Amino acid sequence: MMYTSALRRALRLIPAMAVALALAACDVAPAHLASPPPLGARDTASRSGTGFAAVVARMKPVSEQICRERTPQLDCTFIVVVDDRAGQPPNAFHTRDAQGRPLIGFTTAMIREANDEELALIFGHEAAHYLAGHQARMRESATTGALVGGLLASLSGADQATAQRLANIGAGVGARSYSKDFELEADRLGTVIAWRAGFDPLVGAQFFRRSPDPGNQFLGTHPPNPDRLQLIARTVANLEAGLPI
Repeated sequence: MMYTSALRRALRLIPAMAVALALAACDVAPAHLASPPPLGARDTASRSGTGFAAVVARMKPVSEQICRERTPQLDCTFIVVVDDRAGQPPNAFHTRDAQGRPLIGFTTAMIREANDEELALIFGHEAAHYLAGHQARMRESATTGALVGGLLASLSGADQATAQRLANIGAGVGARSYSKDFELEADRLGTVIAWRAGFDPLVGAQFFRRSPDPGNQFLGTHPPNPDRLQLIARTVANLEAGLPI
């Protein structure tokens, strides 16, 4: 009976783990999103163009095709948006809109800073997160972590505030446990998507040479940049050799 009561108490603490999960997530959707950028006939635009609109025109249909090939059970129609809030740092993210449709977003700072090859690799990376179901898998890990943290707190007789903090900590640890693996998985599949769209992922990967290296931090959300560069290079070598990815 003591265990059952503690478990029920721990379950009541889980909703608050959303705060920890939001902090642990690798890509967080902003509160405001602009309308989709003026891409014109985005899926039939000239493939010889340059700039963000041209990148999207090439990457979007390829990402959708690979989505249909690998995960036909998903909604594979991507919506592309720009976060035009002033002062936002270079960032890209994936999420779902109010109707549950897959959405890929870029801040204007990212669009200004990255070249076409880099934008293509980043686009592929975010699309890959969606195809791999990383958000759902991270939520599951966070829920498990919150349950464990809350259960241990309840069994120890901790007060409500302490138990809630431990549940939040458990959620954050759970969400971060696989985040580096998810990032590398998205890098690999994102490389394939960019490659199939006709971009050079090795050139795109130079973005990581300019970006601050997070290092190999314990429970960090992103892997070291050298690891990402090596994985992208291996993936391209396999693609060039015609090996299965």
